[in-house]
Amino acid sequence: MKAVVCEKYGPAEVLHMKEVEKPVPKDNEVLVKIIATTAHIGDTRIRGLNVPFWQKPFIRIYLGLLRLKQPILGMEMAGKIEETGKNVKKYKKDDQVFALLFPGKKPFGGYAEYKCMPEDGFLATKPNNMSYEEAATLPAGGVTTLILLRKAKISPGQKVLIYGASGSVGTTAVQISKHLGAEVTGVCSTKNLELVKSLGADKVIDYTTTDFAQSDETYDLVLDAVDKLSTSKGKKILKKSGKYLNVGRDSGSRKDVKREQLLYLKDLVERGKLRAVIDSRYPLEQIVEAHRYVEKGHKKGNVVITVGNPDEF
Repeated sequence: MKAVVCEKYGPAEVLHMKEVEKPVPKDNEVLVKIIATTAHIGDTRIRGLNVPFWQKPFIRIYLGLLRLKQPILGMEMAGKIEETGKNVKKYKKDDQVFALLFPGKKPFGGYAEYKCMPEDGFLATKPNNMSYEEAATLPAGGVTTLILLRKAKISPGQKVLIYGASGSVGTTAVQISKHLGAEVTGVCSTKNLELVKSLGADKVIDYTTTDFAQSDETYDLVLDAVDKLSTSKGKKILKKSGKYLNVGRDSGSRKDVKREQLLYLKDLVERGKLRAVIDSRYPLEQIVEAHRYVEKGHKKGNVVITVGNPDEF
């Protein structure tokens, strides 16, 4: 099968197409024909080791000292089950699914034509009102958002400020916060104000013209959804009992990721409470260009990578 591999840490150019062996599902696994994945900011940071200095030793220990132990990146995917192991009960051939591919014993793998996953992994049937491309954007940003908002224990009537409201986590956080009954203020650039309003934000602030920290407004939760806000500035506008959460530091560990979160996201989508935001689409062959674009830091929502042709399925 064809795949994009990352055989050493470095810039986007280290990614390249390669023929690799098609995986065979174990007795408890399903084989998914991948139709869509994403160029996630997490993929770009892992590829380039673009993480805080103190995190680099842990990344190398977990993922590989000089090169990735699992050289096929891709943190999330959507596709169709092509084959099931003999002990699989939850899924059958031709089921349409979406999945989170990080963390796990064999993380990543979305930048390929096929991926094997355990039946009890972070996998679920995709929402019936979403395309494969839309469903591929749900897992990483959606699960991260749920972990953060559940830590904050958001309740109806609370006031939430989301910094970076137009990114993959931000667009999801605006919608889920509104679903939970919060009054939401989104902070973004001028060009994204209408997008954030359309997602349900009660108020929007253009950070290029307005310093939200100078306002008298205070919040029950300040969520930095892009890891670019200083802690002191975020805490400055909190209520006494308020919480400041940062996507880079507070989005949990492997034990915080559960399959139930995918099912919750699916339910929200099917009830019309959550929609995908797609900035752009690239074929797998243009993964280098997609990573370059994501690293510029100006995307709206998600960048989709098409692997298979959805019309064929």
